[in-house]
Amino acid sequence: MMHAYRSHTCADLTLSEVGESVRLAGWVHRIRDHGGVLFIDLRDHYGVTQVLCDPDSPVFAEVEKVRAEWCIRIDGTVKARDADLINAKIPTGEIEVFIRDMEVLGRADELPLMVFGDQEYPEETRLRYRYLDLRREAMQRNMTLRSDVVASMRKRMWDKGFREFQTPIITASSPEGARDFLVPSRLHPGKFYALPQAPQQFKQLIMVSGFDKYFQIAPCFRDEDPRADRSPTDFYQLDMEMSFVEQQDVFDTIQPVIEGVFEEFGGAKTVDKHWPQISYRDAALWYGTDKPDLRNPIKMQDVSEHFRGSGFAIFAKLLEQEGTEIRAIPAKGGGSRKFCDRMNAYAQKEGLPGMGYIFWRERGTGEADRKIRRALRSAYLGEKPSAAAELLRDWSKEDERKKTIETIASLLESGDAESVLRAGRIIDAEFGDYEAAGPLAKNIGPERTEAIRQQLGLGKGDAAFFLGGKPKSFEAVAGRARNVIGEELGLTDHTRFAFAWIVDFPMYEKDDETGAVDFSHNPFSMPQGGVEALDGDPLEVLGYQYDLACNGYEIVSGAIRNHRLDIMFKAFELAGYGEDEVKKRFGGMVNAFRYGAPPHGGCAAGIDRIVMLLAETANIREVIMFPMNQRAEDLMMNAPSEPTSDQLMELGLRVIPRED
Repeated sequence: MMHAYRSHTCADLTLSEVGESVRLAGWVHRIRDHGGVLFIDLRDHYGVTQVLCDPDSPVFAEVEKVRAEWCIRIDGTVKARDADLINAKIPTGEIEVFIRDMEVLGRADELPLMVFGDQEYPEETRLRYRYLDLRREAMQRNMTLRSDVVASMRKRMWDKGFREFQTPIITASSPEGARDFLVPSRLHPGKFYALPQAPQQFKQLIMVSGFDKYFQIAPCFRDEDPRADRSPTDFYQLDMEMSFVEQQDVFDTIQPVIEGVFEEFGGAKTVDKHWPQISYRDAALWYGTDKPDLRNPIKMQDVSEHFRGSGFAIFAKLLEQEGTEIRAIPAKGGGSRKFCDRMNAYAQKEGLPGMGYIFWRERGTGEADRKIRRALRSAYLGEKPSAAAELLRDWSKEDERKKTIETIASLLESGDAESVLRAGRIIDAEFGDYEAAGPLAKNIGPERTEAIRQQLGLGKGDAAFFLGGKPKSFEAVAGRARNVIGEELGLTDHTRFAFAWIVDFPMYEKDDETGAVDFSHNPFSMPQGGVEALDGDPLEVLGYQYDLACNGYEIVSGAIRNHRLDIMFKAFELAGYGEDEVKKRFGGMVNAFRYGAPPHGGCAAGIDRIVMLLAETANIREVIMFPMNQRAEDLMMNAPSEPTSDQLMELGLRVIPRED
């Protein structure tokens, strides 16, 4: 007896079933009328099968009535397609099914968005009718990918000796760097639970309980402002913790898991095997961010010394102020005024006054210039610099640049290495194959310009862009400009996944307005140097904290935990939390640490963000089944919603209207 709805899925049938009677069920994906013969692409989760009906079919009249996205069941006979009608793009492309019976399982009203095709719809429409949006091929593929990634992570963690444990969803509020979602208690009026921002305290308590390795596919809840790569309410992470480990042990454990997932689901992209460890300070200097995209080879550099006391007054005066720097973004291949002006305009759009620039272009050279270069080369190769200087003076009688040549000769004649190097810079700047252009080059002069070119390793057809001030004021814009330059000049390699561990995070940061010191990262991290490190300047204390960046996104964050109460109390004291407050807010952990807490550490990998990278989308809502919109609203379920009067009375709450 045949199943009530289907004998096969819409991806099953091949030439081996030709002549068989089959039953299929699914949605009407597309309808085509070819001269009285109706062709329907019938779709289910697994694939598409072409079914057809002509006036000879006993249900032709009923089939004529069906419309897109009706859910139907058909009975029919499998037939082989003509050779010239085979569709090699789908597994069922060699066959079709002639309809002999049909049942409408679910009619569809006029559709607010089409499932067939690649039409773009406003995000509001897509989220309001998410169940229709999820029927689309790309969304089915993304959600299947997400499920497969989670299954792969689980298997890999079990294979490494980890066990999965679930931690509470209703708990106490904890400072994790974002706002809590609070839940009022009916049984304890005036008191509130919190949804966990992460299973942080619980996973540490699991280690204190003697379980050596823990992991969980954990839901986390944070009341955050939305971004394209962040959900404003909840997200999932691969959470893990280990006892008796150091920082490198955590790296060695999680790297094969993440690497394996990217190799399994990354398609044709290669996965970098070498994951460099970059200090937070260097990441900020080189890339302008603590989540650098290493597919882009551009490394920013500090070039302050070349502008100190220079003819470019803006930078020279800026450098007289404490804590200021000038940084350069080298741009190989960016040496045109048009590109430089475009990047300057980009900086202005980002809220900065602009970006200074220098670019290097080809310059014709005469015989005198070539002789000067040969003289310099001979000096470098070991001949007496004074001999080269004498030759230069002879030639300078016939050259209008006599003063410049005299300066070069004097430097060579002095014979010391620094003077010879300086002479080389002037010669390259004045007589080389290329010349520096742009307002900055004119203001600071050829020698400083050449020193910048040599430091950055640039040449003809290249450019450099400059930003100055206190790093915090321009670092983020510089980082974004680096990304734009890498993209526009074709320097960023889109064929790979590039990873980097960011380490040595500062434990504390100071509020520029209030001067108050607070934790800059995870407050439960172990400071490098232990309790002694907390006796000095808090802003100099580094933590055993680390992030993993991939292609410009943070995908893992973790730390070696602070398992000693004396260090914990001192660490929180520096952030303004007294011992009594720590005991009150983290009483469970404080009490547990009194009874033999082991050294432990771990990390959490953001599942949503990892799947986003694997799906090659920049919007995290494309890989979450039922996401909130940018205003943290669920348009489909109408959340958040107003509570009823009875609910408020039961909880002892009253809503006070906000004054705008």
